[in-house]
Amino acid sequence: MSFRPLAAFAIGLALLSGPVLADEKLPPDQQAKVEDILKKEGFTKWKEIELDDGMIEVDDAIDANGKQFDLKLDPKTLEVVKRKAE
Repeated sequence: MSFRPLAAFAIGLALLSGPVLADEKLPPDQQAKVEDILKKEGFTKWKEIELDDGMIEVDDAIDANGKQFDLKLDPKTLEVVKRKAE
């Protein structure tokens, strides 16, 4: 009995799955800039700021009215490009 087909399948599966990319923390200077922009946009607090899939994501940002949003910012311009109410 040969295990080569099973081994080939396992190797192929591993190659197809690729590396798992984790969300990244922003460098401290960029983090400070994003926080300044959030404050100027009227947000009072937020849960987490990270780089994910090439965009800056802000989780659970709360505005002055108490409404909660998830935000996406362009990493080059730091402009809010998506605002999703929670």
